[in-house]
Amino acid sequence: MNITTQKTLTLLSPISLGALNLKNRIVMAPLTRNRAGEGLAPTEMNVEYYRQRASAGLIISEGSQIAHEAAGYPFTPGIYTQQQVDGWKKVTDAVHEKGGKIILQLWHCGRVSHSSLLPNEMLPQAPSAIKPAGEVYTYEGMQPYETPHALTIDEITGVIEMYKKAAQNSLDAGFDGVEVHGANGYLLDQFLRDGSNHREDIYGGSLENRSRLLLEVVEAVTKIWGSDRVGVRLSPLQPFNDIKDSNPEATFSYVVKALNQFGLAYLHVTEMGAEAPGVAGPAFDLKILRPLWDGNYMTNSQYDFEKGNAAIQNNEADVISFGKLLISNPDLVERFAANAPLNDFDASTFYGGDERGYIDYPAMSEA
Repeated sequence: MNITTQKTLTLLSPISLGALNLKNRIVMAPLTRNRAGEGLAPTEMNVEYYRQRASAGLIISEGSQIAHEAAGYPFTPGIYTQQQVDGWKKVTDAVHEKGGKIILQLWHCGRVSHSSLLPNEMLPQAPSAIKPAGEVYTYEGMQPYETPHALTIDEITGVIEMYKKAAQNSLDAGFDGVEVHGANGYLLDQFLRDGSNHREDIYGGSLENRSRLLLEVVEAVTKIWGSDRVGVRLSPLQPFNDIKDSNPEATFSYVVKALNQFGLAYLHVTEMGAEAPGVAGPAFDLKILRPLWDGNYMTNSQYDFEKGNAAIQNNEADVISFGKLLISNPDLVERFAANAPLNDFDASTFYGGDERGYIDYPAMSEA
């Protein structure tokens, strides 16, 4: 692509991410909102929430646990029962009726969970029996993290099958694809980092071994969807959930290059954690990852219209995902196009609650 053409691209320009043809480059980031209904299935309120945001080029759903064993928080939706599939089908139908596209984020929380949230009060699952620092939010309030159960090889095989089944359920629910959540200190990220993975078998030690589960999950999911409808999310600098690595630059450089083999729809690298350098391990410039990736590159964190356009025009990213701005501005695309003022967000309503701060933010025409 010549420089002149590149500089004409903006967040409002169309793009194809694999088989996903997007009308713009504004993506709704996966956002935990803790508002699932009975059976941890989406409700009519959730349907309206996603419908309102269908003008985004792509919606990535909130993280949805692939099995009961994968849960980590109250009131987060799953994708492992028929009730949940049926609830999500109403969401995808609503988004498609508005001309939008939506994919589901596949989520396993791993060690950052609590036995009270899991079947038969089992311990959370993890690569190693290392208790994370801090507390977890449960239905009974905040409780200290527990020392997790280190997965056996056979149990890891079972986890991969859970991902595969969840991918099939996502297809049955009418999604346009899936994103594998390999970020933010959850199970796949726990395997990647040497701070949480002390295994001495084929899933621990070397970069090749610590990356093995992520790559096996991606392979399983692409067998259901095809590589061109699958994305992966990584967070190299994010210290959330007490995650850390002795050499994140080496770890994630290896992972990004290893993921190239699949020909994925996109790679989603969040820049969260860059504002707290060194907390998750030695800081490095995330811009080094972009040249290592052969496909479409999505990034996230603290972007607005001007910064997003600049990133695209400088070839630092192909698409930008937005979180808080799309929470508070369901018509963010239209506001960006009109250079209109943006609604402020109410952070107190981010996690849990009712319609307030969820589906009551005014559209531009109502403001």
